[in-house]
Amino acid sequence: MLFVIIAGSYIGFQTGWVGYKVAGGFFPYGANGMLAGSATVFFAYIGFDSVASTAEEVKNPQRDLPLGIGTALSICCSLYMLVSVVIVGLVPYFAMDPDTPISSAFAKHGMHWAMYLVTTGAVLALCSTLMGSILPQPRILMAMARDGLLPSFFSDVHKTTQVPVKSTVVTGICAAALAFFMDVSQLAGMVSVGTLLAFTIVAVSILILRYVPPDEVPLPSSLQASFRLSQENDEEKLRGTLGDDDHEQGSAEISDVVVEPITDPLIEKQLYASNLSEAKRRKTAACSITSVCIGVLILTTSASATFLPFPVRCSVCVLGGMLLLAGLGMLCWIDQDDGRHSFGHSGGFICPFVPLLPVMCILINTYLLINLGGGTWMRVGVWLVMGVFVYIFYGRTHSSLTDVVYVPVAEANEIYGSSSSLGFVA
Repeated sequence: MLFVIIAGSYIGFQTGWVGYKVAGGFFPYGANGMLAGSATVFFAYIGFDSVASTAEEVKNPQRDLPLGIGTALSICCSLYMLVSVVIVGLVPYFAMDPDTPISSAFAKHGMHWAMYLVTTGAVLALCSTLMGSILPQPRILMAMARDGLLPSFFSDVHKTTQVPVKSTVVTGICAAALAFFMDVSQLAGMVSVGTLLAFTIVAVSILILRYVPPDEVPLPSSLQASFRLSQENDEEKLRGTLGDDDHEQGSAEISDVVVEPITDPLIEKQLYASNLSEAKRRKTAACSITSVCIGVLILTTSASATFLPFPVRCSVCVLGGMLLLAGLGMLCWIDQDDGRHSFGHSGGFICPFVPLLPVMCILINTYLLINLGGGTWMRVGVWLVMGVFVYIFYGRTHSSLTDVVYVPVAEANEIYGSSSSLGFVA
């Protein structure tokens, strides 16, 4: 890619960038055409999210994962944009070979030797892309199998290499079968839909965790024993305090001292007002997030519906934009949840510019999803229905959350803190 950028720029300056001097312009299909093409090739950016699936194999994931993702994304974006600028300038868009656009661009300028060099690099890059794409999927299957959503076959790890070999083999066979029986453009659309859906769900989840995180969280099975032990210790201490006959009178006095302030009507009123205010804030935040999602869906759908009359499109776009801006403004105005930074016990990197950045991510991703076409959505719909059947007939009954213990978030923080000091592994 560096060769394409450097050599192509040299040719472009020598020939005067003929691709940018087309009579009809080098941007013939407008913004909608550009975004439709971007949605189709969005799978080119799935490499950096593969880094996140290797969190268990990173020594310091809280620092290294965000750094790795940011670095990989920056390099990819820079190279992709520079290559696009060079190739579009070398050859007019209508004269490009759709199968080999880069190598044919050099061939049109007489550099046939460069065509072979670029083709060789493309084949090697394809091999690395296949390896990079197969890397995260077995680990995702392994994590789902650990949670009981898939058979335990997928969670088996090789004793020597510590790699999910069985999941890797199954993933490779399925990928090869799909590549053999389906067209590349069809696969590209399906992969882009999956990637865009995942990123959109992550953006919505950030808003939920920042504004309306759950009051209770499931406790992992590895920590349930310590949770029950702490409960038994607390009960024993309470029984020992209350059952001591020698200190019964003192206990009663202490109890009176403890209970009396709580029954104070002023304190009760303040606690009630605080709880009422928090409940109102959570309800407002939930309504605002819903307004953002509905507004984005209406705005992107109407903006892409070119078959509608222009006044109707404008009216619907204004309605969607108003819902979007109203929800975004309300999220900017209200406070985020107090426990947002400690939720999940992850620490490290925290998403900046909330709620603006997640809302922009939802808006752009949804617009790209709308422009992917009906055929792609039909194929993805079949794939999603298959996943629903797997969950209904297996995952729902074997999930690790069926008999899990739910504890308040504050109590979960104490359990995680005590378990880390005692050496428990979640």
